Amino acid sequence: MILVTGGLGFIGSHVVLSLLAQGQEVVIVDNLANASLQTLERLEYISGMYIPFVKIDIRNTPALNKVFEQYSIQAVIHTAGFKSLEESVLKPLEYYNDNVSCMMSLLRAMQRTGVRTLVHLSSLTVYGISSLELDEETPYKFAYPNPYIKSQQMVEEILRDTCSTDSEWRVAILRLSNVVGAFEHGVLGEVVNQLPKNIVPLALQVAAMQRDAIELQSSADTADGTVERSFVHVLDSCEAIQKALIWLQDKYGVCEAFNIAGEVHSIKALLQEIENVTQTEIKVFDAQEQRKELDQVGSSSQKALDVLQWQAKRPLKQMIEDEWRFYQNTLNNR
Repeated sequence: MILVTGGLGFIGSHVVLSLLAQGQEVVIVDNLANASLQTLERLEYISGMYIPFVKIDIRNTPALNKVFEQYSIQAVIHTAGFKSLEESVLKPLEYYNDNVSCMMSLLRAMQRTGVRTLVHLSSLTVYGISSLELDEETPYKFAYPNPYIKSQQMVEEILRDTCSTDSEWRVAILRLSNVVGAFEHGVLGEVVNQLPKNIVPLALQVAAMQRDAIELQSSADTADGTVERSFVHVLDSCEAIQKALIWLQDKYGVCEAFNIAGEVHSIKALLQEIENVTQTEIKVFDAQEQRKELDQVGSSSQKALDVLQWQAKRPLKQMIEDEWRFYQNTLNNR
């Protein structure tokens, strides 16, 4: 059985459904801070299965211990945590507390119960460096002033230090680029709240005439003035997780990181693709306060190809089409 933390969130719910489709047994833990029980209902409806779910904050180590004691867990996929670079600047304490404390609690519970297999979802921004050629040997820029990035750097250091003291551990760190898309046929996707934290849901709100325009940062040192980012389909991400789990099966004493990235596009190019898919003008206005951001974040993901035999397959157009289809379904209560 596989434990998925944050299993009712956007990425976590897709991980759960993809694991079930592969015949795996899954148990979900989530504190519902960024999710709802409607997602659990949708997962059970799609799969036709009862899915064990425990509502806990994984920072509550005694409660998490009980989950490990109740279920026969062989591996953990950790998708829980706060993920917004912009929000972390406003709420640094919350980000350090949530992301770092979650990992500390999870590792303690795993150590106590003898579970040593973990796939941790990190971010391609963890390097704190502007580059389209990031690889796993690129050193961190620890001084980069962003609490989310620093919290992920700390988490990865904690994982490496833990693995170095116990050869039974087998850990894969997947550094994801910007995840977009939805499950096929619009049956599962990102549940968008009124104030989304990511650019794609914001743009879809404009396309659905729920928002007039979106604020655009336009001071990046790039060809069109907007930051350039790698984008990967959520289902490609799920396939990377499955391949990482298979790769870990016969490994011991490993803690390996893999960049999981797809096509690189500027934010302006992304918005143009959203306009093409939705057949709607996405109105923008220049931000009054221009933030300092990483101008470029991208990777070839060569290590993932060489070791895991993984590479991104779905193009940006499909990512937007799938996410827009699900968004329209939710607007129509489907």
